[in-house]
Amino acid sequence: MQKAIACVMMRGGTSKGLYFLASDLPADQETRDRVLLAAMGSPDIRQIDGMGGAHPLTSKIAIVSPASRPDADVDYLFQQVMVGEPRVDGSQNCGNILAGIGPFAIEHGLVKAKDGVTEVRIHMVNTKSLAVASVQTPSGKVEYQGEARIDGVPGTAAPIPIDFLDVAGSSCGALLPTGNARDVVEGIEVTCIDNGMPVVVMRASDFDKTGYESPEELEADAMLKAKVEAVRLKAGLLMNLGDVARKTVPKMCLVAPPRAGGAICTRNFIPHRVHEAIGVFGAVSVATACVTPGSIGAEVAGITDVEAVKSLEVEHPTGFFTVAMDVKLEKGAVKVRRSALLRTARKLMAGEVYVPASVWSGK
Repeated sequence: MQKAIACVMMRGGTSKGLYFLASDLPADQETRDRVLLAAMGSPDIRQIDGMGGAHPLTSKIAIVSPASRPDADVDYLFQQVMVGEPRVDGSQNCGNILAGIGPFAIEHGLVKAKDGVTEVRIHMVNTKSLAVASVQTPSGKVEYQGEARIDGVPGTAAPIPIDFLDVAGSSCGALLPTGNARDVVEGIEVTCIDNGMPVVVMRASDFDKTGYESPEELEADAMLKAKVEAVRLKAGLLMNLGDVARKTVPKMCLVAPPRAGGAICTRNFIPHRVHEAIGVFGAVSVATACVTPGSIGAEVAGITDVEAVKSLEVEHPTGFFTVAMDVKLEKGAVKVRRSALLRTARKLMAGEVYVPASVWSGK
């Protein structure tokens, strides 16, 4: 016997995953985790018996429900289904999967569409913060086709601009969780920052790297990965995240001077694979580091007049990520008044995913 569960598979930004209504999943977390692992096919490294794509970027889950707070339209709970281990991690947001929440909510009747553009106010449950996605809805229907292009995704699609209203310190309690723009961890100078995603920013040169290597080259360097992980484990404690050995945060970002006209070049450990691009919130946090005086990001980017910055292009292995910024210095500290970016999404499949009935029942 198998259990059928209604879901939609969507590409959100440069990621892909299954989108569920919370009411269609088990209420208790332990059973829900078992169901999500079965749906994706973990812990098999190939996820061959499920819908996952054998990579962290294609093993993601969005759980959507009516809003639990008055200033939002819907709740969005992100779940990272681990590849190669029987674990579901909810310690972070995902800004790419976030791009599909507005269309999903509208098409499932959680938000009434307007003729033109529909704003969807999304409560990101993982970090208790708010985002506003603007979804193209001509004649009250979600439009997926359009002329917006984002690096890391072929072709074009309808634009989905997303504004983040209160994400600074949402995971760690402060934009600079250590209280410093720069710390030394395991002998490496770092900037620990959280503007929607806990990120540790480090010079690539301090790891004897250029910062322009391919993800494959970096992943093949066992000594590098061990050193980055040693820094991550210590930084997690400093960032108020506790023991992060089994968490997907903080992300680790090697930075170098730009070489393609952007503000800074990045290579991102997420945390044990190297991202082919950069995550949404990771890009926002790195861009924020670039306008934080005294940080590693500001040093490498060479930015001095931070209040004059209106947008930053963060270079990654497959292109750029443009982050719109509005920051102000207050007594020498950075106050983020607005951060926003452009994403796209596309519905790929709607139907039912099947899991063994025994997984749902726990027998």
